[in-house]
Amino acid sequence: MNRFRLDAVTPNWFASVMGTGIVANAAAGFPLQLPGVRTAALAVWVLAAGMLVFLLVATAIHWLRHPQIARSHHRHPVMAHFYGAPPMAMLTVGAGALLVGRDLIGEQAALTVDELLWVVGTALGLLTAVAIPVLAFTIHEAADDSAFGGWLMPVVPPMVSAATGALLLPHLNGTARQTMVLVCLAMFGLSLLASLFVIAQLWGRLTRHKVGPAAMVPTLWIVLGPLGQSITALTLLARNDGSSALRTASVLIGVPILGFAVLWLAIATVITLRTARHGMPFALTWWSFTFPVGTCATGATGLAIVTGAPALLWLAAAFLLLLVGAWLLVAARTVAAQFPAGRRTVAAVERRSTGGAPSALGLRR
Repeated sequence: MNRFRLDAVTPNWFASVMGTGIVANAAAGFPLQLPGVRTAALAVWVLAAGMLVFLLVATAIHWLRHPQIARSHHRHPVMAHFYGAPPMAMLTVGAGALLVGRDLIGEQAALTVDELLWVVGTALGLLTAVAIPVLAFTIHEAADDSAFGGWLMPVVPPMVSAATGALLLPHLNGTARQTMVLVCLAMFGLSLLASLFVIAQLWGRLTRHKVGPAAMVPTLWIVLGPLGQSITALTLLARNDGSSALRTASVLIGVPILGFAVLWLAIATVITLRTARHGMPFALTWWSFTFPVGTCATGATGLAIVTGAPALLWLAAAFLLLLVGAWLLVAARTVAAQFPAGRRTVAAVERRSTGGAPSALGLRR
């Protein structure tokens, strides 16, 4: 990316890794494989892995060269919530290694990469799930209209750990396998319940205070993340553990959640199109159009495999097509925004729509 500035590295940059990695994972896990799809998925996974390495190095240099700026992120009432993005980026790339990366690096290397990224990503995700709410409850100032989709970011990583941890079950035995199932179910529960609290606050804020700044509208799509990921976690646990109880639970819980996800998708789509007609500035919040939709694709795919229902397979295909289209659009806009002309245009539009405070929304200049 041209003119990438190390003093502008923020946690939400990792959302681009999440949004890229989920394309590879969703495509690789789709039951119907057209010619070239797996090769394309592998190429996207390699891109996501490269982006993750780059951002991890850039973040480390950022902390060394600009420690005061780096330390200020967790105290920012908006930016702090995006500390959930780095662990989810690690977990997504790790899962991709096992799903499709193994074609390039081999089965054993892929397993090692996934295990390492799962352990680190899970530890960081659990830390964020505790630390960021504590900061929000004790330090951050929040007005009645402050709730936004980004509040979900720190509590969703354990759900991603639950889903990606299920992929490791075939490689575990005995007590280790049982422990992994219980840990994944516990993380599923803590993340889902916390997410429901946040979604309820967001629904209330939208009802009382309406949509808000145009640049924040894409964050409404983040709601799909915990919904789709919860279905993905349950179906993967059911498929990889082989338990009939889990298979039943994945359908009884997953289908109603999928119904609400479709409802929210319709609401978010209408609001987004309505906002776009009046001008919606580009910012890193646009990556909210990718990963959450991807989790719905993997969730619907999982339900289709567990139930054998063709309708769910068609729904999964629709989510996958929506994901690919969104990724192509957002990736192109992100790259364009890094070039001087593109950056000036994006900056001007963003300032007009956000009252001159774009740095908190993701595109630091």
